[in-house]
Order: sequence, then structure tokens, then C-alpha cells
Amino acid sequence: MRRASGGVEGEITASHPGLAVEALLMQTAAAAGVPEPEVHYVLQQQDGIGPGFIMQWLEGFTLGAQIVKAPELDEIRPQLARRCGEVLARIHGIDLAASGLDQHLQELSAEEYVRQTWQRYQDLNIAQPMIDYSARWLLDNLPQNVHPALVHNDFRNGNVMVNNSGIVAVLDWEVAHIGDPMRDLGWILTHSWRFGRDHLPVGGFGEIADLFAGYESVSGTPVDAEAVRFWQVFGSFWWAVGCLGMAEHYRNGPDKTVERPAIGRRSSECQVDCVNLLIPGSVVLETPQTMPAAMPRVDELLTSVSDFLRQDVMSQTQGRAQFMARVAANSLDIVQRECALSAACLASEEQRLRQLFDVQGASTANLDDLRWRLVLGLRDGSVELDSPTLQAHLRATVVNQIAIDQPRYPGFKTATQDASQRHQ
Repeated sequence: MRRASGGVEGEITASHPGLAVEALLMQTAAAAGVPEPEVHYVLQQQDGIGPGFIMQWLEGFTLGAQIVKAPELDEIRPQLARRCGEVLARIHGIDLAASGLDQHLQELSAEEYVRQTWQRYQDLNIAQPMIDYSARWLLDNLPQNVHPALVHNDFRNGNVMVNNSGIVAVLDWEVAHIGDPMRDLGWILTHSWRFGRDHLPVGGFGEIADLFAGYESVSGTPVDAEAVRFWQVFGSFWWAVGCLGMAEHYRNGPDKTVERPAIGRRSSECQVDCVNLLIPGSVVLETPQTMPAAMPRVDELLTSVSDFLRQDVMSQTQGRAQFMARVAANSLDIVQRECALSAACLASEEQRLRQLFDVQGASTANLDDLRWRLVLGLRDGSVELDSPTLQAHLRATVVNQIAIDQPRYPGFKTATQDASQRHQ
């Protein structure tokens, strides 16, 4: 049973059509040959337990980290990219009018989607220049000749159930809309959904050529590779904003778990993905500072607590408590790296911004002022995207931030490897 939380569903709108429409999406997709559980019954008002539906029980892998490495999937894994392409083509081929979905779903253009996402970030009132740079690039490179279709909008590794024979079901239809079908192909290529297998761009399990070949074999139309790249950039841009939103949830409640601020720091992962896609190049990493000779040092205190969480707490807990202990330990690792690197990173960032704006000497502008000057210049168009000085500054700022937030993220390796070996 899939049921509204607490038996109460929010306001039904075109952008939030509700569980009855989600059931209709699954039924319509199944009729079009998309792997789906059978929907047995849609809950009615007289049932007295709120909106929802009852569907067939299926079994398979749904966790992305398992799908990319589970031995049970070794044989089928190389085929999954092509099968994803075939499934997406069937979704995009659904007749919206005949199914009645056109009466329930929002139609959203690429420009509207970018501007909505950019506005959500601006409402947070924080200065993250790479996000503004990415928004500007997206608006300058909107897809052309779009043929609107049903878009799943969250088709990725983690929302597709898989077993050793292939795709069992496409899950999580609640954000489906009508728009550019290339959105779905770009989303499954977004780096965040590769689960550490950056060399396999389709969900961490397959190649782009196989995804496109599967799509074209069913749709009969060629994939617009430039539009797919646009949506891949958009995917990292969108999730960069989404991560910051998680941190905002922690600040303003009601979710005060240790997980929310940790996810907020993952915004830099998405931003470094945008750097690698839009402005790759060389970068100089800051050198960690030597900790003051206290006894014990700050880094030793932090290490002792994170070791306790990993070695003692995690070994004696399970489920969510174990997961939260791991998140807490990871957050302490971030604090430790920030203690060692942040002073040098901030000083270099301010120096680069002063050079960018030719603000030297006794100017009263501080780092925060200069960041906002850059952000506002990107928003009003007075700062040009193709400035090599700007691009070098953004690249250095974001890459050094990911060195603090998550240096094991594959995008960090991509950003810091030799340019001659760089690949996307």
C-alpha cells in the first residue's frame, strides 16, 4: 500500500497531482510496456484511510549503491543502460491525450524549470557564485526544437528496481510532468547518481552509447545529445540547490536531524560537477595548515570522536541509528578538514575576487561583500561568463571547497587530474 503520510494529502495542483494520478501514471506506463507493479485498487474517500493505492509486491534491488556492485547483478549490469533507454522511450511515447494525463500534469519548459530552481536558491539569500554561473549558462543554452512528452523527472539509479533478469519496475512517479523528454536521459547521467562509479556515466553501471541505442531502437528518433548535456548540467545545478535546501530545513525546522546539514555540504559535489562540465581546467589546491601544538590538538579530539562513532557506536547499533552515527562521523571529518584548510581557502578566494574586480589596497570590501558583488553581477548579466579570470576563480573556489567537504567524491579527482587525461 502506498498511502499519504498520516492519511492526509496536500493540495492537489498541476505540479503536485497526488496519489491517484500517480496510480494512473503507473497503470498507463504498464499498458505502454514499462515494467510496473500492477495497481490493484485506488483508495476511495469512503474507505476512510486517506488517499493512496494498493499495488503488486515485487522484489529486487532498489539501492543505487547495491545496483552498481551487487554480485547477483554482475551478468545483467552491462545490459542495464540499453534497457533504461528502451524504457524511457516507451514512457516518452505515451499518448498524453488518450491517457488523460494531459488533464492532470503540469507542462514545464526548460526555461521555466531553470528559473524556478534559480529562484529557490535566491530565496535562501546565500552567495554561491557557481550556482549563479550555472543558471546563466543554462539560460544561454536552452534546448531547441523540443517535442513535449511525458517526463518521469526522477528516472535514475535508485528509482529503478532491478533483479538478475533486468528492470523489474520504474518507481517514484510523483514528480512527473510534461516537458522535454531529454530531461530524463540527462538526469540518469547526472554524476550524483553514479554511486562512486564515475567511469560509467549511466547510473554507475553503463555507457552513454548503450543508453542512446536503446532509446533510439524503440523511439525511432535520434537522441538530441546537446539537449541531454544541457539536462545533465541542469541535474547537478538542481541538486546543488536541493542540498542547500536541506541545510535550510535544519536551520528553520522542523527537521533537526544530523543528516540535514550533512546533505547541505554535498552542494559542493554538484557544483564541482558543473565545473567539470562547463569550465574544466587546471587548479591549485591549498595546503593544510599545521595545527597549534596543543595537547591534545583539535584534530586529535575530532578524530577520537569520529573513531568512537565508527568503531563503537556503529558496531552496537543497526538501521537508522547506525546510519546516523556514520553521518555524524563524516560531519566531524568535514570539520577537521575545514580547520586545516579554510583559512587558506578564504584568503585565496578574497585575493582572487579583488583581482577580478580590481579592488586593492585599503578598500573596505570584505570577502562577503565581494562574493555578493560577483553573485549580483552574474544575476544582472554585467559579469561575462566567458571571462578566463572568472572561470579560474570559480574553479579554484569550488574545487578547494570539495577538498574540505568530500575529497573522495569522484568529481574531485576529475577536477584535479591532468587536463590531457580529463574526460566526462
